[in-house]
Amino acid sequence: MELGLVGLGKMGGNMRERIRLAGHTVIGYDRNPDLADVDSLRELVGRLKGPRVVWVMVPAGAATQATIDELGELLEPGDVVVDGGNSRWTDDEKHAVELGLKQIGFVDCGVSGGVWGLENGYALMYGGAKEHVEKVQPIFDALKPEGEFGAVHAGKVGAGHFAKMVHNGIEYAMMQAYAEGWELLEAVHSVTDVREVFRSWQSGTVIRSWLLDLAVNALDEDEHLDQLKGYAQDSGEGRWTVEAAIDNAVPLPTITASLFARFGSRQDDSPQMKMIAALRNQFGGHSVEKA
Repeated sequence: MELGLVGLGKMGGNMRERIRLAGHTVIGYDRNPDLADVDSLRELVGRLKGPRVVWVMVPAGAATQATIDELGELLEPGDVVVDGGNSRWTDDEKHAVELGLKQIGFVDCGVSGGVWGLENGYALMYGGAKEHVEKVQPIFDALKPEGEFGAVHAGKVGAGHFAKMVHNGIEYAMMQAYAEGWELLEAVHSVTDVREVFRSWQSGTVIRSWLLDLAVNALDEDEHLDQLKGYAQDSGEGRWTVEAAIDNAVPLPTITASLFARFGSRQDDSPQMKMIAALRNQFGGHSVEKA
């Protein structure tokens, strides 16, 4: 089939290549002309035969909204827009209504795979009406990993991005657990080869995972991570996961703690720790370090 693909960065560019390798035609547009196949969204839409499918892979928020607004003016009834970025699920519901008024279908798709997706395939979680999903199915089949698993029609519009959001929240917690274990091992003098301890866990243990494999890769490149600064960004989906938990009265202590740990990484001199030190000094006479 033919696909229009908007956004050809690290994810989008590799996705275009994987879809083409599966035998489909992809016409890509990006603001960077060195990456694009066409010069504008209008040209992209004009090059596709109806009914069209256009997949959007741009940053969540204003960029996605602007792209979908423009596509809404260019596409025709029966066409379908797929948002494969990291949009919030509530935005999906809004986009589905806006495009639905013009009889244009909408599917949201959470995509996981990162820079490894071209080789290994992308895990896909998508939401939307069955008839709209069916129009995109050949592309889902091209992108997903080989085998039975790796793709799911998660439910109604918004379900795909909601599932991917929860996936990322779990990812936060798993990474935090590996990081805490690594730091503790590094702190104990009796453990002389932390990297090989991590490597030994890759087979036969209940904590083996792809994230563990990637941790070993990182330690092979920089055994004690001396070249890195202790700062970690959050994508926003961790925050949305915690907010959704509050809205639905679901306790998420582990995921919430891992998100707050990211925030802590941005403070060289933590105000929270100042207060804890002051309180310990007040009630127990414990010593404090002066700034």
